[in-house]
Amino acid sequence: MPRRFPCRRLACRNGRRTDDWILRSNWGFALLTHVCAYGGLLAALGLIVVTGVTERLGPTLPTLILAVAGCSLLSSLVGIVVGTEIQRRRLEWYRAGRTPTPAEAHATMRLPVVIALLDAVLWLPGLLVSAVIIRPYVGGELYIPLLLVAASALIDAGLTYLLIDKTLGPAAARIAAAGTSAGHLGTSVLARLAITWTLISGIPLVGLILILTDRYAAPDQRIRGALYIAITGLLLGIGATAGLARAVAVPMSRIRSALQRIGDGDLDAKVTVDSPGEVGMLQSSVNDMAFALRERRRLQEVFGRHVGIHVADRALADDADLSGDIRVVSALFVDVAGSTTLAQKLEPAEFVEQLNRLLTIVVAATDAESGLVNKFEGDAALCIFGAPTTHSDDATAALRAARRIRDAVQVAGEFDIGIGVARGRVFAGDVGSSTRLEYTVIGDPVNEAARLTDEAKHVPQRILVSDDVVTNATPDEQTHWTRYRLLRLRGRSTETASWTDQRLGPAATDTVGAERTLLGADQS
Repeated sequence: MPRRFPCRRLACRNGRRTDDWILRSNWGFALLTHVCAYGGLLAALGLIVVTGVTERLGPTLPTLILAVAGCSLLSSLVGIVVGTEIQRRRLEWYRAGRTPTPAEAHATMRLPVVIALLDAVLWLPGLLVSAVIIRPYVGGELYIPLLLVAASALIDAGLTYLLIDKTLGPAAARIAAAGTSAGHLGTSVLARLAITWTLISGIPLVGLILILTDRYAAPDQRIRGALYIAITGLLLGIGATAGLARAVAVPMSRIRSALQRIGDGDLDAKVTVDSPGEVGMLQSSVNDMAFALRERRRLQEVFGRHVGIHVADRALADDADLSGDIRVVSALFVDVAGSTTLAQKLEPAEFVEQLNRLLTIVVAATDAESGLVNKFEGDAALCIFGAPTTHSDDATAALRAARRIRDAVQVAGEFDIGIGVARGRVFAGDVGSSTRLEYTVIGDPVNEAARLTDEAKHVPQRILVSDDVVTNATPDEQTHWTRYRLLRLRGRSTETASWTDQRLGPAATDTVGAERTLLGADQS
């Protein structure tokens, strides 16, 4: 099913109501070519008059005028029929409001060249008739007036090309939106520069040479002709140069503005594609770049929610080594006490809501200390300080995060938790298969933190940390901690020296035995 576009709104938004109207009519290009043709005809008549050809024609002048008028009328009729048919066929997709096929896009982008060539060809009958009529009166220099008329035909074709090329802006935007590359030499900046130079410099210079070398023209006629061409070329040069400069400067200014917005973080910035050549390709490239950056940001955000922003950045980095390495980290483990009993008392949705509030506290405290919430394990969470990014003081960060989590959870009053912190060497990297990887840390400190968490549920402060964490923390942070006792942790052959903080939380008034009775065998 072809994708449809809001033609009217697109045209209004681009400030292209006139261009849109011309493109969707069947005779818009015919109107433009007639305007250019009459401009060229006036230029040719002016050249014939100021060079003295009319004075040499004598009584034959009315014949020439009638012949040229007849040829112009015939050419106009042919131009209307052929131009209308060309526009109808090549812009049918635009009027229908559908996406163009690649062939239709290429045919549309070649319209300036096709219409300009048609305009030039329609001058041939008038040129031949004029040659037959004026040959007896211009001596042997017949090529001079004919070349002057041919120059007028080139002016007509050049102006037609530039006008049609400008009018195709809305169609070029539609083609770019469809992702079709339809640029070619005829729509390039080089072609515009060449045509503009021909109009404002090449043709006037050739005309001056022809007039000044016409041996059959009187001196005053040569002077008048030279002045006419010079003034006309000057006026055309001012207008054409201003138009060309604006055609390049305005899109470049919009591109620069969009790039600046993108650089400032506004990835929704877009550039209106209104040119079929290199400028249009550059505009499309800016939009494609912004789209790619938006997709990367969206991927980073979605990915970051699942694995953590640091892991997401590491995975998306072009030069990232995903094999992993050995790091010294501080591992913080948080677990809910009595979660099974709570799950039985609460509705599943309510329990999950409370659990999400707890995990939000854990994530906020960990992020504040530049750590990584490595994984959620049901009602527990593992937080790492020192991987995947190196931390300048992982021990202090982990201790501060532990105290912050404990305080925030006790203020909320929804859960009772235990927190364990341990420090040491671990493997930090990606594990899994070639199709599914997970960033994780593996090592004794992780197991030690989990065992300390079990014991911490029975300590008034609800936090237990290993000796290595406290001794590697800053002196200021060490003042918050006091030795607890040696613990025989489950699954470990040696005793572990543990610490707890000096602040007694709301649960400090409970005895350890009372808490064991309350929780019973339901600890998790």
